[in-house]
This record gives sequence, structure tokens and C-alpha cells, in this order.
Amino acid sequence: MEDIPAGREVRHELFISDPLPVDSVDKMWVSAGQGAIIGIFLLLFGAFLYIGRAILVPILAAAVLALTLAPLVRAAKRFGIPTWITAILILLFGFGALSLGAMALAKPVSEWIGRAPEIIASVRAKLAVLDQPLAALHELETALFGDSAGLNANMPASNVVLPVVAFVTPAAGELVLFFTTLLFFLIGEIELRNQVVTLFGGRDAKLRFLKIMRDIERNLASYLTVVTIVNIGIASIVSLGAWLIGFPNPVIFGLLAGLFNYVPYIGPALMVLVLFGVGLVTFSSLAHALIAPLGLVALTTLEGHVVTPSIIGRRLTLNPLLVFLALAFWTWMWGPIGTLLATPLSIIGLVVVNHLFPTDEVQLPE
Repeated sequence: MEDIPAGREVRHELFISDPLPVDSVDKMWVSAGQGAIIGIFLLLFGAFLYIGRAILVPILAAAVLALTLAPLVRAAKRFGIPTWITAILILLFGFGALSLGAMALAKPVSEWIGRAPEIIASVRAKLAVLDQPLAALHELETALFGDSAGLNANMPASNVVLPVVAFVTPAAGELVLFFTTLLFFLIGEIELRNQVVTLFGGRDAKLRFLKIMRDIERNLASYLTVVTIVNIGIASIVSLGAWLIGFPNPVIFGLLAGLFNYVPYIGPALMVLVLFGVGLVTFSSLAHALIAPLGLVALTTLEGHVVTPSIIGRRLTLNPLLVFLALAFWTWMWGPIGTLLATPLSIIGLVVVNHLFPTDEVQLPE
């Protein structure tokens, strides 16, 4: 046998040890099939969430709120107060808060609606600097889509009233379903949890489920408490600032700022637009109208990046990107109610994932 040169021998060894692109075609098709099954399930589940939103949204919202208030119901029970009394008191408090908010907003909103022509004329006069850019944009829109792209100003009143009635009617039914479900959840939450525990076979599985539920309740309650305290502070600061700047009804704007701040990103952005619009109508110059929106941007930026993370950051860290994507997804899926539920659902998902896929072994209670 003739000797093989050293260089050729090295090339032969490298060729033999080179790994194959696919270890096993069968394993590749099995993995692809599993991925396809998961994808089909996610698509069907998303379709189920979208199609059943009329009944799923109020039930899920009631369940999330019941989990948030569960520590309060349990604490009242330790003091000898029956759960049904606590549930009724919570519902009465909710109805009272909604009624007070509606009465507080009714007068100013009706006044603004009555001044609508004057407000539109004032806004147009102060935004005259944007006439040329808007005209150029309109020309581009006409060139691309034709004149039919614009809105019909002579729309019949029935075309406006009917969609409003079509929206309000199911919304009233969903509101009744929400409060009814919340009442039964608050009354029977403890018994329901105990019944679900019996479905698990092993002791470790039961303890893990109880620990997950306990952490969900604590994190939701802690988050709601901290955010409520922070939003009360924001409402107070905005009310004081609106009064100093010269806004009409400054308490109303503070209340709206506190309520909108429960929805990350979207709520403060809407409040900035509200303050800017009211500033255009109230003040004579554009610079004066920008004071309140810029002040709110600075305040919410400080709150979102310094105050709130310093309080709840160690206990429960939510990735800002994941929060934003959750807001986008649930808003697209369920509309404004989905926007409100995005952060609580993200908290629940984070707690479940941390327990089911822990970085370290979970220490279960004995």
C-alpha cells in the first residue's frame, strides 16, 4: 500500500469528521409536525378568543378583578365578615365610584359638546400654520386614492346614531354579565379554588397550584395598590398644575389623568392629546397650550422610569417591550377592555411561567 502524503491525509480526515446538515430526516419531520400542531392550536385559540370576546371579556375581567380583591375578601373573613357581605360592599363601592365619576364628568362634557362649533373654529385658527402641510397631504391622498377617500360631511344622522346604539346595547349586557360574574367569583372564590385543588393527583402538584394562585393574588393586589397610590399622586399634581396654568375644571383633568394612567403608554398618550386640545381652545397662543402636555410627558416619564420601578421592580419586573407587545395584542384582540386587561394578564403569565419554568428549584411549602 502506497504512502499517502500528509496534506491529503489531513483533508481526508476533515472530510470524514464534517457533520451532516441533518442528523435524521425522520426526526426533522417529527419536529416540523409538532411545530405545525402547536401553530394550528395557537391559531384556533386566537380565533376562539376573538369570536367569543363578547362573553369571554366580561368573564375574564371579572375573574382578574376577583383574584386582585381575593386577599381583601380573605382578610374580611378572618375578622368574621361573611364573603357575601364583603362582595356586596365591594360592588356597592364600585357602583358608587362609577356614579360619582359620571356625575362629575356629565356637566363639563355637556358644556364642551354645546361649544363644539366654537371649539372647532378656534382650533382651526390656531393650527393655521399646518394648513400648507395638510393641503399637500390632501393633494397626495387625492392623487393616490381619488376624491372618494375623504369623509362625507353630509352623512345622515341615522348613520351616526345606529352604530352608537349597536355599541351601547351589547356593552350594557356585558356590563351586567361582568358585575354578576364578579359577585359570584368573590363569594365562591375560596370554595372554587379548593375544588380545583382536588383535581390534582399528587401532593406536589396541589402545593404548586396553591403557591401559583397565592402569588398571582399577591402580585395583582400589590400592583393595583402601588399603581393606585401613584395615580392618586399624579391626579393631585395634574389638578394643581392645571389650576396654576389656568385650565377650566382642573379637578376633572386630574381625575382623567389618574384614570388614564392605569393603562401604560396608551393612557398617558391620550391624556396628552386631551390636554393639548383643551389648551388650544382655552389659551390664546400655541406655546401656552403646549405647557400642560409637555408637563404631563415629563411627569409620566419620571413616574414610569423612576418611581414605579423603584417600588415594584424587585418584586415583579415586567419587560417594557413585553408590556408594549401585550398592549398591542390585547387591544387588537379585544379593544379598549383588552387594553385594560393587558398588564394584569402579563402579570399572571409571568407568575405562571416563573413557577412552571423556574431558574432554580421551587421551594414548596410543607
